[in-house]
Amino acid sequence: MSGTDDHLSFPTEFYDAYIFDMDGTIYLGDQLLPGVKRLIEELRRRNLPVRYLSNNPTKDPQLYVEKLAKLGLPTDISDIANTVVTMTNWLKTHHPDAVIFPIAEQPLINAFAQAGLRMSDNPEEIDIVVASYDRTFTYEKLQIAFDAIWFHKRAKLVATNPDRYCPFPGGRGEPDCASIIAAIEACTQTQCEMVIGKPNPAMLEAAIAGLDVDPARCMMVGDRLGTDIQMAVRTSMVSAMPLTGDSTLEEALALDAKDQPDFILDRLDRLIPASEWESLGWSETDE
Repeated sequence: MSGTDDHLSFPTEFYDAYIFDMDGTIYLGDQLLPGVKRLIEELRRRNLPVRYLSNNPTKDPQLYVEKLAKLGLPTDISDIANTVVTMTNWLKTHHPDAVIFPIAEQPLINAFAQAGLRMSDNPEEIDIVVASYDRTFTYEKLQIAFDAIWFHKRAKLVATNPDRYCPFPGGRGEPDCASIIAAIEACTQTQCEMVIGKPNPAMLEAAIAGLDVDPARCMMVGDRLGTDIQMAVRTSMVSAMPLTGDSTLEEALALDAKDQPDFILDRLDRLIPASEWESLGWSETDE
């Protein structure tokens, strides 16, 4: 971390609950990031609530449970919230009778069906177009959205998340929901009316549901300034950004002080106060 050490900052106390982004924070691809396993195990040992939060709508919560288990982090399904959950709940609460056209992969479509939401690809009856991270996106789907929103002038556009891309190991990635939103907005000359994922506070509500905790005593940990950290800012949560994913130290320091993370970490186990490391027998080289 040469050249950046002066800008790193670490907590000196434990918080009442910890909410973690996953891609770029807990893992990259199929590899846990440094310090993650022993951090999570120590938080669990202290009976501090751990929740996982993701803007990725291509996996349902059970798939995350299975992935985390394979990585050595056994997790209850109730500890996971993602945009499959929050988008479904938002539609059920605010538009239970609407006809939905999901530009989405199967997990989100399945969740809508299980929730009893009506779906259609007929532009004449679509009320809401839901844009999401969709690797099956086609011109045909764009045409249906265009017809429903622009030609028939009846549908509105909402989206699961604002992410530009999904990170891969090695620095590569693939286009995420923002590219789908942009395509629809460009041809329809309309604006997306609601984005449910981080930084929308609805994601925080999903993450801490059932926990009797003050958001100001919760810590949001994530690698993206525009989603993870911005959600923490909007909800008065404590925030920590590991330099293991999307956003960089330079980008964080360029922000106004009010929008910067409270803590910037080189590895995730820095969330355990340094005063505890000796008693735990931890060293810098341990994973």
